[in-house]
Amino acid sequence: MKPDLEVVQIGKSESFTAWEHGYPFRTVRWHFHPEYEIHHVVATSGRYFVGDFIGKFEPGNLVLTGPNLPHNWVSDVSGDAPIPLRSRVVQFTEAFISDALEIFPELSACAGLLEKSRHGALFSSATSMAVEPMLEELVSAKGVRRIEIFMNIFGTLTRAADTQTLTSSNYIPDPSGFMSTGINEALVYINANLTEPFSEHNLAEIAGLSAGAFSRSFRRHTGMGLVKYVNRLRINLACQMLMRPDEMKITDVCFSSGFNNLSNFNRQFQAQKGMSPTRFRELLAKNIGAVEAA
Repeated sequence: MKPDLEVVQIGKSESFTAWEHGYPFRTVRWHFHPEYEIHHVVATSGRYFVGDFIGKFEPGNLVLTGPNLPHNWVSDVSGDAPIPLRSRVVQFTEAFISDALEIFPELSACAGLLEKSRHGALFSSATSMAVEPMLEELVSAKGVRRIEIFMNIFGTLTRAADTQTLTSSNYIPDPSGFMSTGINEALVYINANLTEPFSEHNLAEIAGLSAGAFSRSFRRHTGMGLVKYVNRLRINLACQMLMRPDEMKITDVCFSSGFNNLSNFNRQFQAQKGMSPTRFRELLAKNIGAVEAA
């Protein structure tokens, strides 16, 4: 079975993305992405799949996957009660880490770990325990502190002993083959044309499916309908614009993030962020002011 493409969004004001999720969750499926990923399991146990490797995991499982390496963690849970926090995730691009290696020669020690991650790197429980509080803080960290924590994490992973390679030595992920899946091509199109108008019919043609088959397949791949998926990406883009120092007008943010109706933009923002765009900007300004005053 070919893996699904996960579209990873890293803000223009960020070097990487750090977040956490529960279980079930939309990314819990056989998937890949061009970014490196640090994946740390906080709760539950089950089986995980990395390339051609299959193993058992429990809380503390810590893995670094390289670009385009398919992976998935499937928890064994009983009952219908969701798990509020299952994993913490850090994702960063090859361009980011390559530029960092070029600027800081001291980071050359990380090259071996990055190469090992292309086959999946599993860390010891001792390394996981050392990294766990850093990952927890990183999810909500701001400004320079994010870089400090990231470098501490990467330094810890680089110095770790007993790191295991997961996939077989001859396993090579083939992103060109993965991308031949119609839904993945549609996801790439959405990401590249997020602020432009497009319809489900357009995407169904790209995917080579009927409208009905595309709708069912899209929901199965992403865990949500097309409109909800696109609105989520556009609101994330709007947040990045609201965080810029030039303070774009709310109306300009609305249209620049792909919405063509201000009331709908405000309604979607409120639904996803629990506040209005104006309030989001006000709280951001207060946070920046508090940091500067400290």
